[in-house]
Amino acid sequence: MINPTRPVPANFSTTSPLVMMRNIGIVLIGSLVVALCARIAIPLSFTPVPLTLQPFAVLALGMVLSPRLGAMTLATYLAEGAIGLPVFSPIAAGATGFQHLIGPTGGYLVAYPIAVYAIASLWRSSTRTLRWALISTLVGDVIILGVGAVWLSTLTRASVNAVLTQAIIPFLPGDAIKVAVAAVLGFEWYRMRRQPTQPKP
Repeated sequence: MINPTRPVPANFSTTSPLVMMRNIGIVLIGSLVVALCARIAIPLSFTPVPLTLQPFAVLALGMVLSPRLGAMTLATYLAEGAIGLPVFSPIAAGATGFQHLIGPTGGYLVAYPIAVYAIASLWRSSTRTLRWALISTLVGDVIILGVGAVWLSTLTRASVNAVLTQAIIPFLPGDAIKVAVAAVLGFEWYRMRRQPTQPKP
């Protein structure tokens, strides 16, 4: 079985049907995981941004996929939502798929491909320790929160304090847990993939 987190050998064509089918499967499964996490959402009365598990899915995918494959997965997810598939959070009543992308949560959504690419690139260029796993997922989470806050500020013309209250501060405790869990899972996944297969007696 081909490992999606490792480069394809030079003697194996990256355009072969097997590689293409594998990549398409990974992209579709990854976008489905994000869509399922988007269904787990809790609305907050003081902000248009709900609490969801979407960021956790993005952080985790960044730890297990290559940068390009991760970005492709999240770009596919956004495209699925833009054409009207029910993959975004259902909190915004009456909003169509594309309206989500230009609405209050649009910044978070648009940041997903950027964040997953940054996580995967940083993790794969590091020494692959748990410390680097935490740093990688933290950087990705900062990108999501930062772009989301800037987007909401531009859209609503709210003050800095209002944006901090609506777009960043309420999500910090939950995001700290998401960062830690995604980092541990990604680190353990790497360790398992690195362990040599024990021969059968």
